[in-house]
Amino acid sequence: MTSTTKDPILVVIQLTGGNDYMNTVIPYADGRYHDNRPTVGIPADQVLHIDDQFGFNPAIPEIKSLYDAGKVAVINGIGYPTPNRSHFRSMDIWHTCEPEKVGTEGWLGRVIRDLDPNAENVLTGVNFGRGLPRAMALTGVPVASVAVLETYGVLTGIVNEPERSQALDIFARMYSPTVGLGATMDYLGQTGLDALKGADILKAAPDMYTSTIEYAETGIARNLQGIAKVLTADLGTRVFYTQQGGYDTHASETDVQPKLLSDLSRAVSDFYADLREHDTADNVLMFVFTEFGRRVRDNGSGTDHGSGGVAFAIGDPVRGGMYSEYPSLAESDLVEGDLAFNTDFRGVYGTLVEQWLGLDAQPVVGGSFEQPGFV
Repeated sequence: MTSTTKDPILVVIQLTGGNDYMNTVIPYADGRYHDNRPTVGIPADQVLHIDDQFGFNPAIPEIKSLYDAGKVAVINGIGYPTPNRSHFRSMDIWHTCEPEKVGTEGWLGRVIRDLDPNAENVLTGVNFGRGLPRAMALTGVPVASVAVLETYGVLTGIVNEPERSQALDIFARMYSPTVGLGATMDYLGQTGLDALKGADILKAAPDMYTSTIEYAETGIARNLQGIAKVLTADLGTRVFYTQQGGYDTHASETDVQPKLLSDLSRAVSDFYADLREHDTADNVLMFVFTEFGRRVRDNGSGTDHGSGGVAFAIGDPVRGGMYSEYPSLAESDLVEGDLAFNTDFRGVYGTLVEQWLGLDAQPVVGGSFEQPGFV
Protein backbone atom coordinates (compact mmCIF):
# COMPACT_ATOMS: atom_id res chain seq x y z
CA MET A 1 0.00 0.00 0.00
CA THR A 2 1.34 3.45 -0.92
CA SER A 3 2.48 5.39 2.13
CA THR A 4 0.48 8.54 2.80
CA THR A 5 -0.58 10.10 6.07
CA LYS A 6 -3.94 11.06 4.55
CA ASP A 7 -6.84 8.72 3.97
CA PRO A 8 -6.61 7.17 0.48
CA ILE A 9 -9.42 8.29 -1.84
CA LEU A 10 -10.73 6.48 -4.92
CA VAL A 11 -12.37 8.29 -7.86
CA VAL A 12 -14.05 5.92 -10.35
CA ILE A 13 -14.86 7.17 -13.87
CA GLN A 14 -17.16 4.95 -15.94
CA LEU A 15 -17.04 5.28 -19.73
CA THR A 16 -20.54 4.13 -20.65
CA GLY A 17 -21.30 2.40 -23.93
CA GLY A 18 -18.19 0.32 -24.52
CA ASN A 19 -15.13 2.45 -25.33
CA ASP A 20 -13.12 1.15 -28.31
CA TYR A 21 -9.94 -0.21 -26.72
CA MET A 22 -8.07 -0.65 -30.01
CA ASN A 23 -8.58 3.01 -30.92
CA THR A 24 -7.63 4.22 -27.43
CA VAL A 25 -4.41 2.26 -26.96
CA ILE A 26 -3.49 1.56 -30.56
CA PRO A 27 -1.28 -1.36 -31.77
CA TYR A 28 -0.09 0.87 -34.59
CA ALA A 29 2.89 -1.32 -35.56
CA ASP A 30 0.68 -4.38 -36.15
CA GLY A 31 -0.45 -4.63 -39.79
CA ARG A 32 -3.52 -6.58 -38.68
CA TYR A 33 -4.81 -3.50 -36.89
CA HIS A 34 -4.80 -1.50 -40.13
CA ASP A 35 -6.13 -4.44 -42.17
CA ASN A 36 -9.12 -4.84 -39.83
CA ARG A 37 -9.88 -1.15 -39.61
CA PRO A 38 -9.98 0.33 -43.12
CA THR A 39 -12.55 2.91 -41.99
CA VAL A 40 -11.83 3.79 -38.34
CA GLY A 41 -8.13 2.91 -38.13
CA ILE A 42 -5.79 5.68 -37.01
CA PRO A 43 -2.65 6.12 -39.13
CA ALA A 44 0.61 5.29 -37.38
CA ASP A 45 1.99 8.79 -37.91
CA GLN A 46 -0.92 10.30 -35.94
CA VAL A 47 -0.62 8.02 -32.91
CA LEU A 48 0.96 9.36 -29.71
CA HIS A 49 3.66 6.75 -29.38
CA ILE A 50 4.12 4.90 -26.10
CA ASP A 51 6.84 2.71 -27.59
CA ASP A 52 7.62 1.15 -30.97
CA GLN A 53 4.47 -1.03 -30.85
CA PHE A 54 1.69 0.90 -29.10
CA GLY A 55 0.44 4.44 -28.76
CA PHE A 56 -2.42 6.57 -27.50
CA ASN A 57 -5.26 8.07 -29.52
CA PRO A 58 -4.18 11.53 -30.71
CA ALA A 59 -7.21 12.99 -28.89
CA ILE A 60 -5.69 12.38 -25.43
CA PRO A 61 -2.41 14.35 -25.29
CA GLU A 62 -3.05 15.31 -21.65
CA ILE A 63 -3.29 11.67 -20.58
CA LYS A 64 -0.19 10.94 -22.66
CA SER A 65 1.66 13.68 -20.74
CA LEU A 66 0.56 12.15 -17.45
CA TYR A 67 1.70 8.76 -18.73
CA ASP A 68 5.11 10.18 -19.63
CA ALA A 69 5.32 11.56 -16.08
CA GLY A 70 4.72 8.06 -14.66
CA LYS A 71 1.19 8.86 -13.46
CA VAL A 72 -0.83 6.46 -15.67
CA ALA A 73 -1.08 2.67 -15.53
CA VAL A 74 -2.55 1.15 -18.70
CA ILE A 75 -4.24 -2.15 -17.80
CA ASN A 76 -4.47 -4.14 -21.01
CA GLY A 77 -6.89 -6.90 -21.99
CA ILE A 78 -9.21 -6.43 -19.02
CA GLY A 79 -12.42 -8.43 -18.87
CA TYR A 80 -14.00 -11.56 -17.40
CA PRO A 81 -14.68 -15.18 -18.43
CA THR A 82 -17.46 -15.86 -20.96
CA PRO A 83 -17.82 -12.25 -22.12
CA ASN A 84 -21.30 -10.80 -22.47
CA ARG A 85 -21.92 -8.23 -25.22
CA SER A 86 -25.05 -6.73 -23.65
CA HIS A 87 -24.39 -3.25 -22.24
CA PHE A 88 -26.71 -3.87 -19.31
CA ARG A 89 -25.50 -7.32 -18.36
CA SER A 90 -21.83 -6.54 -18.85
CA MET A 91 -22.01 -3.35 -16.79
CA ASP A 92 -23.97 -5.27 -14.17
CA ILE A 93 -21.11 -7.78 -13.97
CA TRP A 94 -18.57 -4.97 -13.53
CA HIS A 95 -20.76 -3.38 -10.85
CA THR A 96 -21.41 -6.51 -8.79
CA CYS A 97 -18.42 -8.80 -9.52
CA GLU A 98 -20.89 -11.58 -10.36
CA PRO A 99 -20.20 -12.97 -13.87
CA GLU A 100 -22.25 -16.14 -13.30
CA LYS A 101 -25.40 -14.76 -11.69
CA VAL A 102 -27.31 -11.52 -11.26
CA GLY A 103 -25.79 -9.83 -8.22
CA THR A 104 -27.59 -7.59 -5.77
CA GLU A 105 -24.65 -5.88 -4.05
CA GLY A 106 -22.40 -3.30 -5.65
CA TRP A 107 -18.66 -3.78 -5.16
CA LEU A 108 -18.20 -0.18 -4.09
CA GLY A 109 -21.18 -0.53 -1.75
CA ARG A 110 -19.17 -3.26 -0.01
CA VAL A 111 -16.10 -1.00 -0.01
CA ILE A 112 -18.05 1.86 1.58
CA ARG A 113 -19.51 -0.53 4.17
CA ASP A 114 -16.02 -1.77 5.08
CA LEU A 115 -14.60 1.75 5.25
CA ASP A 116 -17.45 2.97 7.45
CA PRO A 117 -19.11 -0.12 9.01
CA ASN A 118 -21.33 1.90 11.35
CA ALA A 119 -22.43 4.34 8.62
CA GLU A 120 -21.22 7.23 10.71
CA ASN A 121 -20.61 9.46 7.67
CA VAL A 122 -23.45 9.70 5.14
CA LEU A 123 -20.90 11.07 2.64
CA THR A 124 -18.34 8.24 2.67
CA GLY A 125 -19.55 7.54 -0.89
CA VAL A 126 -20.68 10.27 -3.31
CA ASN A 127 -21.82 9.84 -6.91
CA PHE A 128 -21.84 12.75 -9.36
CA GLY A 129 -24.58 12.14 -11.89
CA ARG A 130 -28.25 11.26 -11.97
CA GLY A 131 -29.38 8.11 -10.24
CA LEU A 132 -27.27 5.73 -8.21
CA PRO A 133 -24.77 3.46 -10.01
CA ARG A 134 -25.33 -0.18 -9.14
CA ALA A 135 -21.68 -0.40 -8.10
CA MET A 136 -22.50 1.70 -5.04
CA ALA A 137 -25.80 0.05 -4.14
CA LEU A 138 -25.95 -1.94 -0.91
CA THR A 139 -28.76 -2.02 1.62
CA GLY A 140 -27.90 0.05 4.67
CA VAL A 141 -25.03 1.91 3.00
CA PRO A 142 -25.75 5.63 2.50
CA VAL A 143 -24.54 7.19 -0.75
CA ALA A 144 -25.24 10.74 -1.88
CA SER A 145 -26.02 11.11 -5.59
CA VAL A 146 -25.49 14.65 -6.84
CA ALA A 147 -26.55 16.04 -10.23
CA VAL A 148 -25.32 19.63 -9.72
CA LEU A 149 -23.56 20.43 -6.45
CA GLU A 150 -24.65 24.07 -6.26
CA THR A 151 -28.33 23.13 -6.44
CA TYR A 152 -28.13 19.82 -4.58
CA GLY A 153 -30.65 19.32 -1.83
CA VAL A 154 -34.03 17.95 -0.86
CA LEU A 155 -37.22 19.64 -2.10
CA THR A 156 -35.21 22.29 -3.93
CA GLY A 157 -38.13 22.94 -6.30
CA ILE A 158 -39.77 24.99 -3.53
CA VAL A 159 -38.27 28.43 -4.01
CA ASN A 160 -40.05 30.17 -1.12
CA GLU A 161 -37.75 29.58 1.86
CA PRO A 162 -40.38 29.51 4.66
CA GLU A 163 -42.46 27.02 2.66
CA ARG A 164 -39.40 24.88 1.95
CA SER A 165 -38.38 24.89 5.62
CA GLN A 166 -41.86 23.77 6.57
CA ALA A 167 -41.83 21.05 3.90
CA LEU A 168 -38.39 19.84 5.04
CA ASP A 169 -39.67 19.65 8.62
CA ILE A 170 -42.61 17.53 7.47
CA PHE A 171 -40.23 15.39 5.37
CA ALA A 172 -37.99 14.77 8.41
CA ARG A 173 -40.90 13.93 10.71
CA MET A 174 -42.44 11.69 8.07
CA TYR A 175 -39.30 9.54 8.02
CA SER A 176 -38.31 9.67 11.70
CA PRO A 177 -41.21 7.64 13.19
CA THR A 178 -40.56 4.70 10.89
CA VAL A 179 -37.78 3.42 13.15
CA GLY A 180 -38.92 0.19 14.79
CA LEU A 181 -41.65 -0.57 12.27
CA GLY A 182 -39.77 -3.33 10.46
CA ALA A 183 -36.60 -3.65 8.39
CA THR A 184 -38.01 -2.17 5.19
CA MET A 185 -39.49 0.86 6.94
CA ASP A 186 -36.32 1.30 9.00
CA TYR A 187 -34.29 1.34 5.78
CA LEU A 188 -36.60 3.83 4.05
CA GLY A 189 -36.65 6.04 7.11
CA GLN A 190 -32.89 6.05 7.46
CA THR A 191 -32.47 6.71 3.73
CA GLY A 192 -34.66 9.81 3.98
CA LEU A 193 -32.83 11.13 7.03
CA ASP A 194 -29.43 10.41 5.42
CA ALA A 195 -30.50 12.38 2.33
CA LEU A 196 -31.39 15.36 4.51
CA LYS A 197 -28.17 15.18 6.45
CA GLY A 198 -25.99 14.74 3.36
CA ALA A 199 -27.64 17.63 1.54
CA ASP A 200 -27.11 19.86 4.56
CA ILE A 201 -23.39 19.05 4.77
CA LEU A 202 -22.77 19.32 1.02
CA LYS A 203 -24.27 22.81 0.86
CA ALA A 204 -21.07 24.18 2.38
CA ALA A 205 -18.65 22.64 -0.14
CA PRO A 206 -18.90 25.14 -3.05
CA ASP A 207 -18.30 28.14 -0.76
CA MET A 208 -15.13 26.52 0.62
CA TYR A 209 -13.62 25.96 -2.84
CA THR A 210 -11.28 28.22 -4.78
CA SER A 211 -9.09 27.21 -7.71
CA THR A 212 -7.13 28.74 -10.57
CA ILE A 213 -7.94 25.75 -12.82
CA GLU A 214 -10.38 26.55 -15.64
CA TYR A 215 -12.37 23.43 -16.40
CA ALA A 216 -14.06 23.01 -19.78
CA GLU A 217 -17.84 23.33 -20.15
CA THR A 218 -18.40 19.60 -20.59
CA GLY A 219 -20.36 17.13 -18.50
CA ILE A 220 -17.35 15.10 -17.41
CA ALA A 221 -15.40 18.26 -16.54
CA ARG A 222 -18.28 19.64 -14.45
CA ASN A 223 -18.59 16.36 -12.58
CA LEU A 224 -14.87 16.10 -11.86
CA GLN A 225 -14.81 19.71 -10.69
CA GLY A 226 -17.77 18.89 -8.43
CA ILE A 227 -15.76 15.99 -7.03
CA ALA A 228 -12.83 18.37 -6.46
CA LYS A 229 -15.09 20.73 -4.51
CA VAL A 230 -16.30 18.00 -2.19
CA LEU A 231 -12.89 16.34 -1.92
CA THR A 232 -11.08 19.55 -0.98
CA ALA A 233 -13.80 20.44 1.56
CA ASP A 234 -12.52 17.45 3.56
CA LEU A 235 -15.94 16.00 4.37
CA GLY A 236 -14.59 12.48 4.83
CA THR A 237 -15.67 11.15 1.42
CA ARG A 238 -13.50 8.20 0.45
CA VAL A 239 -15.19 6.92 -2.73
CA PHE A 240 -16.36 9.12 -5.62
CA TYR A 241 -18.08 7.96 -8.79
CA THR A 242 -19.02 9.58 -12.06
CA GLN A 243 -19.56 8.58 -15.67
CA GLN A 244 -19.24 9.84 -19.21
CA GLY A 245 -21.68 8.39 -21.73
CA GLY A 246 -21.79 8.10 -25.51
CA TYR A 247 -19.17 5.42 -26.23
CA ASP A 248 -21.48 3.06 -28.14
CA THR A 249 -19.82 3.87 -31.47
CA HIS A 250 -21.59 1.62 -33.98
CA ALA A 251 -21.56 4.54 -36.42
CA SER A 252 -19.51 7.71 -37.03
CA GLU A 253 -16.79 6.53 -34.65
CA THR A 254 -14.12 8.74 -36.20
CA ASP A 255 -16.21 11.78 -35.18
CA VAL A 256 -17.68 10.58 -31.89
CA GLN A 257 -14.89 8.80 -30.03
CA PRO A 258 -12.17 11.47 -30.46
CA LYS A 259 -14.51 14.17 -29.07
CA LEU A 260 -15.39 12.05 -26.05
CA LEU A 261 -11.78 11.07 -25.40
CA SER A 262 -10.65 14.67 -25.80
CA ASP A 263 -13.22 15.84 -23.24
CA LEU A 264 -12.17 13.05 -20.88
CA SER A 265 -8.45 13.73 -21.28
CA ARG A 266 -8.73 17.42 -20.58
CA ALA A 267 -11.10 16.89 -17.63
CA VAL A 268 -8.80 14.31 -16.04
CA SER A 269 -5.80 16.60 -16.54
CA ASP A 270 -7.59 19.61 -15.03
CA PHE A 271 -8.83 17.55 -12.11
CA TYR A 272 -5.30 16.28 -11.45
CA ALA A 273 -3.94 19.85 -11.64
CA ASP A 274 -6.67 20.94 -9.20
CA LEU A 275 -5.62 18.21 -6.78
CA ARG A 276 -2.00 19.34 -7.07
CA GLU A 277 -3.00 22.92 -6.40
CA HIS A 278 -4.80 21.84 -3.23
CA ASP A 279 -1.93 19.57 -2.10
CA THR A 280 -4.09 16.46 -2.18
CA ALA A 281 -2.86 14.67 -5.31
CA ASP A 282 -0.82 12.18 -3.29
CA ASN A 283 -3.85 10.48 -1.76
CA VAL A 284 -6.24 10.37 -4.74
CA LEU A 285 -6.31 7.58 -7.33
CA MET A 286 -8.52 7.74 -10.43
CA PHE A 287 -9.75 4.53 -12.03
CA VAL A 288 -11.22 4.69 -15.56
CA PHE A 289 -13.09 1.70 -17.02
CA THR A 290 -15.70 0.69 -19.59
CA GLU A 291 -18.00 -2.35 -19.87
CA PHE A 292 -16.29 -3.92 -22.89
CA GLY A 293 -14.13 -3.15 -25.92
CA ARG A 294 -15.29 -3.28 -29.54
CA ARG A 295 -14.89 -5.87 -32.27
CA VAL A 296 -11.52 -6.10 -34.00
CA ARG A 297 -12.93 -5.46 -37.48
CA ASP A 298 -14.79 -2.24 -38.13
CA ASN A 299 -18.26 -2.26 -39.68
CA GLY A 300 -17.65 0.42 -42.30
CA SER A 301 -18.68 3.32 -40.03
CA GLY A 302 -17.84 2.29 -36.49
CA THR A 303 -17.32 -0.82 -34.39
CA ASP A 304 -19.74 -3.24 -32.78
CA HIS A 305 -19.81 -4.71 -29.26
CA GLY A 306 -16.75 -6.80 -28.46
CA SER A 307 -14.78 -8.02 -25.47
CA GLY A 308 -11.40 -7.42 -23.93
CA GLY A 309 -10.92 -3.82 -22.95
CA VAL A 310 -8.62 -1.33 -21.30
CA ALA A 311 -8.70 0.41 -17.95
CA PHE A 312 -6.53 3.21 -16.59
CA ALA A 313 -5.31 3.98 -13.09
CA ILE A 314 -4.21 7.61 -12.88
CA GLY A 315 -2.59 9.75 -10.21
CA ASP A 316 0.42 10.25 -7.96
CA PRO A 317 -0.08 6.93 -6.11
CA VAL A 318 0.16 4.97 -9.39
CA ARG A 319 3.18 3.07 -10.65
CA GLY A 320 2.86 4.07 -14.28
CA GLY A 321 3.40 1.88 -17.32
CA MET A 322 1.81 -0.87 -19.39
CA TYR A 323 0.34 -3.77 -17.43
CA SER A 324 -0.51 -7.19 -18.81
CA GLU A 325 -0.04 -8.09 -22.46
CA TYR A 326 -1.97 -6.47 -25.26
CA PRO A 327 -4.24 -9.26 -26.60
CA SER A 328 -3.19 -10.89 -29.85
CA LEU A 329 -4.81 -9.71 -33.09
CA ALA A 330 -4.08 -13.03 -34.79
CA GLU A 331 -7.33 -14.47 -36.10
CA SER A 332 -6.67 -17.83 -34.41
CA ASP A 333 -6.42 -16.07 -31.02
CA LEU A 334 -9.65 -14.09 -31.30
CA VAL A 335 -12.84 -15.06 -29.46
CA GLU A 336 -15.63 -14.92 -32.05
CA GLY A 337 -13.89 -11.99 -33.71
CA ASP A 338 -13.05 -10.22 -30.45
CA LEU A 339 -9.90 -9.71 -28.45
CA ALA A 340 -9.44 -12.33 -25.73
CA PHE A 341 -9.24 -10.87 -22.24
CA ASN A 342 -6.15 -11.76 -20.19
CA THR A 343 -6.68 -9.69 -17.03
CA ASP A 344 -9.66 -10.40 -14.76
CA PHE A 345 -11.21 -7.11 -13.70
CA ARG A 346 -11.77 -8.52 -10.21
CA GLY A 347 -8.01 -8.72 -9.72
CA VAL A 348 -7.71 -5.07 -10.76
CA TYR A 349 -10.45 -4.18 -8.27
CA GLY A 350 -8.47 -6.23 -5.75
CA THR A 351 -5.45 -3.97 -6.25
CA LEU A 352 -7.62 -0.91 -5.65
CA VAL A 353 -9.29 -2.40 -2.59
CA GLU A 354 -6.30 -4.04 -0.94
CA GLN A 355 -3.20 -2.20 -2.12
CA TRP A 356 -4.75 1.25 -2.19
CA LEU A 357 -7.66 1.39 0.27
CA GLY A 358 -6.14 -1.12 2.69
CA LEU A 359 -9.16 -3.44 2.90
CA ASP A 360 -9.57 -7.18 2.45
CA ALA A 361 -10.32 -7.65 -1.24
CA GLN A 362 -11.74 -11.18 -1.12
CA PRO A 363 -15.21 -10.37 0.29
CA VAL A 364 -15.46 -7.32 -1.98
CA VAL A 365 -14.66 -9.05 -5.29
CA GLY A 366 -15.89 -12.51 -4.38
CA GLY A 367 -12.68 -14.49 -4.45
CA SER A 368 -8.90 -14.39 -4.92
CA PHE A 369 -7.60 -13.04 -8.22
CA GLU A 370 -4.15 -12.01 -9.38
CA GLN A 371 -3.62 -8.34 -8.54
CA PRO A 372 -1.54 -6.25 -10.95
CA GLY A 373 0.94 -4.14 -9.01
CA PHE A 374 0.12 -0.67 -10.30
CA VAL A 375 -0.06 0.83 -6.79
